[in-house]
Amino acid sequence: MTIDRIVFAFAGTVVLVSLALSQWHDPAWLWLTAFVGANLLQAAFTNLCPLAMALNRFGARLGLRAH
Repeated sequence: MTIDRIVFAFAGTVVLVSLALSQWHDPAWLWLTAFVGANLLQAAFTNLCPLAMALNRFGARLGLRAH
């Protein structure tokens, strides 16, 4: 998998898990959902994603798309 696919999968998983935890445990878990959303939004504008930078350091390959 490429870095962009891993980031999408990780973000989606964290959102779904935090939504489930907010229903089963405590609504405060929605703050995790808000954090992931805010991080995705800032990454769209700044092109700085902590997870993508970490994956790059660990040798994951970049996702290059032909347009």
